[in-house]
Order: sequence, then C-alpha cells, then structure tokens
Amino acid sequence: MIPTIRIIHEKRLIGKRLVMSISEYRVGELWQSFMPERKNIQNKLSDDLLSVSVYPSGYFTAFNPANEFDKWAAVEVSDISTLPDGMEKMVIPEGLYAVFQYKGLNTDRSVFQYIYGSWLPASDFILDDRPHFEVLGAKYRNNAPESEEEIWIPVRKK
Repeated sequence: MIPTIRIIHEKRLIGKRLVMSISEYRVGELWQSFMPERKNIQNKLSDDLLSVSVYPSGYFTAFNPANEFDKWAAVEVSDISTLPDGMEKMVIPEGLYAVFQYKGLNTDRSVFQYIYGSWLPASDFILDDRPHFEVLGAKYRNNAPESEEEIWIPVRKK
C-alpha cells in the first residue's frame, strides 16, 4: 500500500468529540450520538464524513493503549460560525499528508500497524503534530469487507 503525498488547505469542521483511548475505544458511542444530528449542520461542503483523531504531543513516542486522545465525528463546512446545539467546531491546519486508500473492514486495525510500523519508518517522512483523519465517502460501508475509505496521516520531511 503506497500513499499519495498531498498538501491540504485548512479544513473547517463541525462535529462531536469524545475523549477516549485505544484500550477504551468509544467510537461507536460517538457516531451514534453524531449521526442523528448531522442533518442540523449548515454549509456542508459534501456528504463525506470525517473521523478525526487529535493526539497529544508525544503520543506515538511513548505509546500506551491507555493514553487518551480526542476523537471526532464531523463534516467539513464552509463556515463554522453557526453551531448546532451539542456540536463543536475544529480547524485542521494546512499541511502535508500521506493519503492511503483502504478497502476492508473498519475494525481491521492492521492497516494502522502497517502505516506506523512499516511504511512510516521506511519513508522519507516523520509524523507531524496535526490531526489524523479518515474520509468516509460514498464507498464507505460500516463493517463491510468491501468498504473503502481514505486514511490521512500528517507528515513532514525527515
């Protein structure tokens, strides 16, 4: 699996977030809360959903599955000034990303083991301290082996 390297412009998002860890992964709870209310978000740029992880500085250098991070269920919008009740805004700053096209079960975490354990150490890049995200577009099917998504990993040159 070879990524494309892309520069993105700032992305403005509206969604919901929960603090969780890998060992207490509450992503189902997050999406169950978000999905019924996403229709209240104005100025959506597409129907794509974004699953965003915001890790504290040093998260990957001293990895521990009990370490907490912010997980978001969100959509990209053109304007973040109007927030529906219970929603928050976030901005993903512009920067360089390694983008992986993934097909398979969203519960199969081996793709992340490959990215962080094999691809990244052998590449010309290191992790950058910006949000990681997945784009869940038209071909995304929750828990289906034919599901497709894009995995965006923030990087910078070594």
